Amino acid sequence: MTLIVEQTDAREWSDEQLQELFSEGFPEFITADRLVKQYIGRIREWFTDLNLMLVDEHGVPVASGWGIPIRWDGRIETLPTGYTDAIIRAVEGREQGIEPDTLVICGAIVTPARKGQGLAGETLNALRGLAVDAGWQRVIAPVRPTLKAQYPLASIEAYMGWTRQDGSALDPWIRTHRRLGARILAAAPASQTMTGTVSEWEQWTGMVFPESSDYVIPQGLNLLHIDRSTDQGIYVEPNIWMQHI
Repeated sequence: MTLIVEQTDAREWSDEQLQELFSEGFPEFITADRLVKQYIGRIREWFTDLNLMLVDEHGVPVASGWGIPIRWDGRIETLPTGYTDAIIRAVEGREQGIEPDTLVICGAIVTPARKGQGLAGETLNALRGLAVDAGWQRVIAPVRPTLKAQYPLASIEAYMGWTRQDGSALDPWIRTHRRLGARILAAAPASQTMTGTVSEWEQWTGMVFPESSDYVIPQGLNLLHIDRSTDQGIYVEPNIWMQHI
């Protein structure tokens, strides 16, 4: 199979197309981060050159990925707190005229029919190539560990160290990054915060929340806290910072 990397223009994406993009492999509530919503329009407008798509020899899209540029000095203690903070840094850095030196890989998605064919790794490699072409020193990613949803009670700090009998990472997405030479830098226990009303969370999860409590939710890496007295649900998503170069 011959793969072609094409750059895409996120300004042409409608909200429905963005929702469809995230519909496979991501829970519906992933778009409920209010801070990200404040910045995503400028991300789409300013960093279109960091959006790419892999297509097969027939021109059919098989995977997509995107990133954002930030300035980071390479120290763990100065990492963004997670995905949302990286989004904010990218936008505010652009507004302040700060020259970036680091690519943050924000997402890599493979069409369902082509999963298991190494396309996720191809997409990550293509994104890393954008950083090399730009002359940026580092490539990092707030990795959303796919298997963590099976262990929502475990801390992200503990989970990121779990391994299989052969010593490789238990989580398949961590393994994919590691096969490309990436290493774990640190946990990002509060990478994103998703908020919504109780009815919104019931719609997003397909569950009913009859009382204020903490709940295990489908595809949630952490517990959802429901407060019926304020009609609000809060979910804090953990990620893992990994560095490629």
